[in-house]
Amino acid sequence: MTAAPDASVGLRAAERLVRLGTTEIRPGLSETEVARVEQRFGFEFADDHRAFLTAGLPVWTTGHDDDPDKASWGWPDWRTPDSEALRQQVDWPTDCIMRHITGGGWHSGWGKRPYTLESAVAKARRRLADVPRLIPVYAHRYLPAGRATAGQPVVSVHHLTDMMVYGLDLEDYVAREFQEPQMSVPFWRDYL
Repeated sequence: MTAAPDASVGLRAAERLVRLGTTEIRPGLSETEVARVEQRFGFEFADDHRAFLTAGLPVWTTGHDDDPDKASWGWPDWRTPDSEALRQQVDWPTDCIMRHITGGGWHSGWGKRPYTLESAVAKARRRLADVPRLIPVYAHRYLPAGRATAGQPVVSVHHLTDMMVYGLDLEDYVAREFQEPQMSVPFWRDYL
């Protein structure tokens, strides 16, 4: 985490998304809406994520959201915090960990795995309570939660064993995810 959170990363990411011109962006979330989401899900947005969402709320990206092979959930619908789809998107990283645990997996840094599945799940939930949650940015792309933080990498979480950094921060992520691919090699560029 950065020592001096810089929410301007989120503002620059929002400006870049507007300049790219491929995303429908509605008016940003109000502070009341942000507080409602945070209260509903029990987290606080990182400062750059909050700035991004209050600058404008992305809802649809041409070429990403209209192709079922390129996105799953798309942009989180923060204006409907009670929707099942949003709950699933918010819970996805934790659900990935729980599937890993129930499938017999265990993080080596957590010490010896408890003997019973029930005890392993309970211990994993206690450990997860001590780490920042991952909050959806777009599809399976997440930023760590945490007020007074900014500049964290955006990570893709498909499964616990399929995670990778998609951007060094929110601005870098927007540039990488939504800019047209620079690959010029025929055939392969069609799959980017």
